[in-house]
Amino acid sequence: MSTTVDHEHALRGAALRVTRPRLAVLSAVHTHPHADTESIINLVRAELGGVSHQAVYDVLRALTAAGLVRRIDPPGSVARYEARVGDNHHHVVCRSCGAIADVDCAIGAAPCLTASEDHGFVIDEAEVVYRGLCPECSSATTRS
Repeated sequence: MSTTVDHEHALRGAALRVTRPRLAVLSAVHTHPHADTESIINLVRAELGGVSHQAVYDVLRALTAAGLVRRIDPPGSVARYEARVGDNHHHVVCRSCGAIADVDCAIGAAPCLTASEDHGFVIDEAEVVYRGLCPECSSATTRS
């Protein structure tokens, strides 16, 4: 479990000033994996009060650039943020409710997939999104 001290250490390690908004955003991303920006804004406001949308966007951008959080863009969804960084994991997304869960890399080291043609690119990441129904939506479908 992450603590404020851990978050302060992470911010300092990334050469970022420790501020209340940065701590609140980092905490929100850690405690609510795959949260969208609006959810993070609401969580930060519940903790700090009147923090502007722009302030939270700026903090998310700084934390992403520093490698402390990862922005994911699931197909058909708004951007989401997660604290699991530094690996090449993937996601499974529910077609019905939009729930998202992490899926570890299926084979080998990053990038998990070898492109059939790299077109001269030096590939360092592969993005895979699995889609289906989460257990809750799947059981609701069976009950219907």
